[in-house]
Amino acid sequence: MTFYFTGIRSFPKLWKSNSYLGLSSSHSYLSLFLKDCYGIRNQEKCFSVKTMSAQNTKAMNLLIAKARCVRKLDESSNKQVSADSSHMFAAGAAKKRSQMNPSSKDPVLPPVENIIQLPTKPLNSEEWDKLKEEFKEKANFENWIILQMVKCHSSLDVAKSVLAWVAAKNSGIVGYDLLVKYLYLCVFHKQTSEIIDVYEIMKARYKRLESGAYTLLMRGLIYTDRWREALLLLEDLKKVMIPSKKNYDDCIQGALFHQDVNVAWNLYQELLSHDIVPMLETLKAFFDFGKDMKDDQYSNKLHNILLYLRNNQLYPGESFAHSIKTWFESIPGEQWKGQFTTIQQSGQCLGCGKTVESIHLSSEEYEFLKEKIMRDVIDGGDQYKKTTPQLLNVVSHLAKQNLQVLVLGRKHMLTQNSRWRRVEMEKMQKQASFFFADNISEDDPFLLYATLHSGNHCKFITKDLMRDHKACLPDAKTQRLFFKWQQGHQLVIVSKHPGAKITFQHILSYDTVVQTTGDSWHIPYDDDLVERYSYEVPTKWLCLHRKT
Repeated sequence: MTFYFTGIRSFPKLWKSNSYLGLSSSHSYLSLFLKDCYGIRNQEKCFSVKTMSAQNTKAMNLLIAKARCVRKLDESSNKQVSADSSHMFAAGAAKKRSQMNPSSKDPVLPPVENIIQLPTKPLNSEEWDKLKEEFKEKANFENWIILQMVKCHSSLDVAKSVLAWVAAKNSGIVGYDLLVKYLYLCVFHKQTSEIIDVYEIMKARYKRLESGAYTLLMRGLIYTDRWREALLLLEDLKKVMIPSKKNYDDCIQGALFHQDVNVAWNLYQELLSHDIVPMLETLKAFFDFGKDMKDDQYSNKLHNILLYLRNNQLYPGESFAHSIKTWFESIPGEQWKGQFTTIQQSGQCLGCGKTVESIHLSSEEYEFLKEKIMRDVIDGGDQYKKTTPQLLNVVSHLAKQNLQVLVLGRKHMLTQNSRWRRVEMEKMQKQASFFFADNISEDDPFLLYATLHSGNHCKFITKDLMRDHKACLPDAKTQRLFFKWQQGHQLVIVSKHPGAKITFQHILSYDTVVQTTGDSWHIPYDDDLVERYSYEVPTKWLCLHRKT
C-alpha cells in the first residue's frame, strides 16, 4: 500500500503530544534509526531514542528507528566481523562480508557444446569445407567460427583465410557481420594497414554503419596518419545518436597522441555537455599529456577535472593517482610533493598532518537535502516494501544508557495471533514509548520524516544501504549530499551473537572526496588490489602539498 505525503503532514502533531509519548520539553533527543540487526527474523518495529538533558529545545529532535534481522552467522564469523575495525562503507568491506557468508547455491555450469579445435594456421577452401561438414548442425558456420576466433583472439592470418574461403563461394563478397568481426581482430592486434583496408571496403559498400562498426573504426584509426577521419566518423555517428563515452575517449586519446590539445579539450567539453560521465582513462590522458608543462591555463583545466571528480564523487584508480602525482611534481617552479597515505579515524592525514573535511553537512546543505528528500523520495512515493524487525536486547541496551525510546510499529503486533510474543512486548513497553500505525500503512515514510526532522545531530542504526532512496534523488549533488549524510550518521551493530555486548562500527568523521586548500590536495583513490562496490569509498589517499 502506498503511503502518500498528505498522511505525513499531520505527523508533527503526534511528536508534539508529550502526554502521549511520555516526554517532556526539557529533554533533547539523540535519535537512532535501527534496522537490519542480526539475530531475529520476520519481525517489524521502529523506534527513536532521546538523551536526558537540561537544555530546552523547540525542535522535536526525534529519529525513528527500525531493525530488520537477517540470517545469523556462526560464532566464528561473528568474531571475525567484530575484530574488523573498518566501517561498512570502506572499500572491500562488502567483499569480506560476502566471503564470510558464501551462497549455498551450487555453481551454475555453462552448457556443454560441441567444441572444435580452432585452427592455429590458415586453412584452404577444402580444409574449411571439411571442417564445416563436421558441424552440419551449425546453420551459420561462417559467423560461428569467426565469433569463436574473436573470443579467442585468433591470429589475423587464420581469420583472413575464413574471409577468403567465404569470398570464393560468394563472388568475392564478404558479409557485413563477418567484416565487423574481422575488424575487431584487426583492432585488437593493432594491424593498422588491415584496419584501413576494411575501412575502405565498408566506406565504399555502406552509406551508414551501426554503432559497433563506428566504434571499432574510430578506435583503429586514432593512432594512424588518418586519425582525423575518426573525427569524421564521430560526426556521422552524432547524426543518429549521442556517441558513447568510449567513442569520445578514443577520439580524445587520438587528438592528444597527435598533439592537437585544442581538439581534445573541445571534445571533452562536448562530452560533458551531453551529461556523459567521462572514462577515467580520458581524464588520466590529460594529466599524462601535461607532464613538465608550464601553462597556467592548462593547469586550471586539470584543477577543474579534479573538482569534477569531487562534485561527482568519482575516484581515480591507482594508475590515475600516480599520473596526478607525477603531473603535480613535474610543474616547473611550483615544488609540489606527493605521497600515498591514509587518513586516521580523527580525520588527520598521516602524510601531512592536516585534517580533511568533516563528514557533517552544513546547515544549508542539510536543509537542502531535507527538502529534496521530502519532495522526491517521500512525496514521490518511494516506500520500501521490506519487513523491518527489531530486537528486544537493543531496546534494553539503549534504555540502560538513560535513553528514552520511541517504538514505531503496526497495530497487528498487538493482536493475539501476532508472532510477537506477549512477554517481549510487555518488557519493551516498560522501557519505551510506542506508536502503532495502521497495518496498511508503509512505515518508511514515517521513519524518513522523523529522521530528517530530528536535526543534523541524529544518528541511525541500520544495515540497509538506502540505495533505493538515493536512486530517487534527481541529481548528482543531491545524491552526494545524501551519501555524505548517510556515512556520517549511520551506525552498524557488529556484535551479533546472543549474549554479546552490543558494539558498533566506528562512524566516519571525514568526507571521502577530492578536496583542496589551495596549497594542498587530498585525493582518495582506488587500490588496484581491492574490489570496491559502488556504495563504498576508498581507504587510500594521495596527499599533495606545495613546499614552502
